[in-house]
Amino acid sequence: MSEKPAQETAEVMEVFRAYGLTEEESAPVVLALCKRPDAWIDFMMRFELGLEKPDSKRALTSALTIGGAYVAGGFIPLGPYIVLSAAETALGFSVMVTLIALAAFGYLKGRFTGTAPARGALQTVRIGGIAAAAAFAIARLIS
Repeated sequence: MSEKPAQETAEVMEVFRAYGLTEEESAPVVLALCKRPDAWIDFMMRFELGLEKPDSKRALTSALTIGGAYVAGGFIPLGPYIVLSAAETALGFSVMVTLIALAAFGYLKGRFTGTAPARGALQTVRIGGIAAAAAFAIARLIS
């Protein structure tokens, strides 16, 4: 097991311990994984991080979904600027619409993840609001 750092081997041993294996039972498997770097990475991705290898057939669908969501989401804060002619008025509406959208998305996130929906809404508004304020401040400094 000397080929991998002790921390990494301990993490793998912990995965096996969670399945009820003793250190003596796990040691030969960890040793075998140490000798196979590709198998080690695959094991760590799957069992340590809970990640699966992405399906290459879904790459285009995933890219279009992410890109479409980005464009659609971008219209939320930009919508008031398209509809209203005064920039100051549009800014106020943009802030309100964006905060409402963040609250709605956070609420839904909470419902789907098992978190209290109100807590999810507040977290998303707080994090999104800070990010939006920082982006606005940086844009002001640059322009």
